[in-house]
Amino acid sequence: MSFRGVATGMKRQRPGSNAKELTPDEKSTFELIRSTGDVGIWLWSIKKELKGIPVDKCVKFLKGKGFIKEVADVNATGRKKKLMATEFEPSSDLTGGVWYQDGVFDSDMIETLRKACKSIINRHKVITADGILHAIMKSGALQFEMKIEQMKKILDTLCLENVIFKVKSNGLGEFVSIPIGSECYKSRLKQKKTGALASVPCGSCTRINQCDPNGIVSPATCAYFTKWLENLDF
Repeated sequence: MSFRGVATGMKRQRPGSNAKELTPDEKSTFELIRSTGDVGIWLWSIKKELKGIPVDKCVKFLKGKGFIKEVADVNATGRKKKLMATEFEPSSDLTGGVWYQDGVFDSDMIETLRKACKSIINRHKVITADGILHAIMKSGALQFEMKIEQMKKILDTLCLENVIFKVKSNGLGEFVSIPIGSECYKSRLKQKKTGALASVPCGSCTRINQCDPNGIVSPATCAYFTKWLENLDF
């Protein structure tokens, strides 16, 4: 499944109608709406700013002539719409960004991304958010440039549901290819053991963030690590 891109904050060519033909009231209404750019403005705000002007009549005329348009605000109760000059595209704050399509939360896209994240984590056993994002972008499934912050929000939902968990690399064992201190993600699904190394306690240690060869918590002083070594059959 591929996902569409979302352009925001971009200006289009101004409508063909000549603004010079507008009446003073229509021009005042249009200029106020246009001044809000890609954020837009509520009708009640216009009426508050332009007292004594027949705002409803002016807005109806401006919409009919293509000077302005209505845009949905995903943050507003009841999906109320703002007014915006047609030369602007609504900002991501209004549209909801990549998570929304036509003002509606795109749950299908979110679920597809969640499944992709779980699959990548299960395949790599342990991986950073950057690694997950790189794998998804490399697959060509996305038609827009997804930011690392957006990826982390997806991963956070999986952490909240106890599907995966975050842990910091200590540079040992399965973390050997990941810089020490880097935040990683692991699946809570039990992996099939492939040998003695599969049972190393470091991966599930709650104090792995403080583990360091020269620290208070270290492999040399760890009772669990020592016990694991004693049980190895060389």
